[in-house]
Amino acid sequence: MDLQGTSFIGAARGTGGAGEDRAVNPVSGEELDPVYHAEGEETVEAVCRLAAAAFVEFREKSGEEKAVFLRTIADEIDAVEEEIVVRMTAETALPEGRCRMEKGRTCFQLRLFADLLEEGSWVDARIDHADPDRAPVPKPDCRSMWRPVGPAVVFCASNFPLAYSVAGGDTASALAAGCPVIVKAHGSHPGTAEIVGAAVRRAVVKCGLPDGVFALLYGSGRTIGQALVKHPAVQAVGFTGSRSGGRALMDTAAARPEPIPVWAEMSAVNPVFVLPGALKERGEQIAEGFVGSLTLGVGQFCTNPGLLISGSEGRSEFAGEVASLAAEIAPATMLHEGIASSYHGAVDAMTTKKGVEVLARVEAEVGKNAAGAVVLGTSVDAFLTDQSMADEMFGPATLMIEAGDEEAMLGVAESLEGQLTATVHATGEDREVFARLIAVLERKAGRLIYNGYPTGVEVCHGMVHGGPAPATSDGRSTSVGPRAITRFTRLVCWQDFPDDLLPVELQEGNPLGISRIVDGSRIES
Repeated sequence: MDLQGTSFIGAARGTGGAGEDRAVNPVSGEELDPVYHAEGEETVEAVCRLAAAAFVEFREKSGEEKAVFLRTIADEIDAVEEEIVVRMTAETALPEGRCRMEKGRTCFQLRLFADLLEEGSWVDARIDHADPDRAPVPKPDCRSMWRPVGPAVVFCASNFPLAYSVAGGDTASALAAGCPVIVKAHGSHPGTAEIVGAAVRRAVVKCGLPDGVFALLYGSGRTIGQALVKHPAVQAVGFTGSRSGGRALMDTAAARPEPIPVWAEMSAVNPVFVLPGALKERGEQIAEGFVGSLTLGVGQFCTNPGLLISGSEGRSEFAGEVASLAAEIAPATMLHEGIASSYHGAVDAMTTKKGVEVLARVEAEVGKNAAGAVVLGTSVDAFLTDQSMADEMFGPATLMIEAGDEEAMLGVAESLEGQLTATVHATGEDREVFARLIAVLERKAGRLIYNGYPTGVEVCHGMVHGGPAPATSDGRSTSVGPRAITRFTRLVCWQDFPDDLLPVELQEGNPLGISRIVDGSRIES
C-alpha cells in the first residue's frame, strides 16, 4: 500500500493543517516516511456529522448484515498481513511472530463478534405479557433489549498496534452493537493504523454501508481527542492507556451537558501471591514462570505482574532465584521513546523509596529505548507505610514484598487498588488462608488466576478483562470477549406496542429463534 499520511473521513481523505509528524523506528531512531498530517477541530465536526448520519441507517442493520461486515473487515486485514508485518515491526520493534499473532487475534475477535451477532441472543430480549385482569391495576405488556447508543470514539493503544487499535476489540464491539466508530490513531504507529484503516474502509464499501460508519483521524489527543469526546454526537468512548490520559477523558465526558461513558483501561500491577505451601513445594518452578510472565513483551502488557508477595519462610532463596533468572534476561527495545522514558523514570523513583532494595537490575544502553528487567524488594511494613510502592512501573519491573504471616499477606491484599488480575499460587495445605485471600481479591480484581500467571488474555466468552478503578473506569464490564458489546449499548423498553412495530428480537413469534426470557422463564427458541 502506498501510504498517504492522511486521515480517513468517510470516503474522503484528510488534508491536515494542524501539524505534521512521523513515525520513528525505536531501534534505529530513523524517521519513517510518510509525513502524517494532523487534523484540527474543524475536521472533528465534519466526522461527527457523518457518524451521526450513518447511525440512523447502521443501527437498523440486522445481526447477519453486521456479521458480514465484521467478517469482511477480518478478510481485508488478512489480505494485507505482509504489509502490516513490515510496517509494524519498523514502527514498534515488535518481532515478526508477535505481529502475526496480534493480527490473528484481531481477526479472530472480529469473527467472534460476527458469530455472536448471527446467533442473536446477546440482546438479552425480555418479554412480560400483559395481564388486563390484574387487580388493582392492569399489567401492561413490556419488552426490552439492548440497543446501540450511537457513534463511539476509540483511542488506539500504544502497546497493541492491532488488537487494541484501529480494528481491535473496542472497534469490533462497538460496530457489532451497531455504533459507527471514529478512531483516534496513536502517534507511535501511524502507518500500521493507515494500513488497517484502509482495510476497514474497503469493507465499508464492499458491504454498501454509509460512509460515516468508520473514520480514522491523525492528530493530538489533547486537541482532536478532547474535541471528539466533547462533541454531542459522540455517545461512548473506548480507551486503553495511562491513568492520566484516561482520567482526562473521563473528566471531559462527565463535564458534558449530556455525560457519556468512557470505557478506559488505565493502570494495574497485577499482584501475584505465593502461599507457604506452594513456595515450599515448587518455589523454583514458580520463580521461572513468574520471570517469564514479567519480561514477556518487555513488560509492555497491561497484565504483566508488578507485585510479588510471599511469606518469610524460604523467601530469601525464592527472591534470589527470581533475581537470578531476571538478571539473565537480555535488555530489549521498548515500543517507543515515551514508554522507555516513563519506565526508567518509574524504576528510578521506586528505588529511592525508603525500605526498597535492588535485588536485580539489568542495565540497558541509554538512548536506545531499551529496558532491562528489574527486581526490587521490600518488607510488608514498608509497603503498607508507603502506598506509592504500589504504583505501576510499566515494563519488566516488579516489587517483591515479604509478608511474614497470613495476616500480613491479607493486609497487602486489602491495601491494593483495583486490578485487572490477581494471582494466587497455593496447595491443599494453604486452603484456609487461600479462601480468605480470594474473598479479598474478588473485590479487588476482574480476573482471578490460580497457580498460573497473568500475562496473556484469552479472547473467549468467559473472559473478563477489566476491574475496579483505576484498572478500568468502570469494573462492571470487560474489554475482551463478547460481553464487551454491552459497553456500547443501552436498554430500551417497548410498552404495549403492536407486534409488527417491535424489533424482530421482541416479536411474539420469535422469528430469529433466539433465547429469551418470557414472563420470567428462559425460553431457548
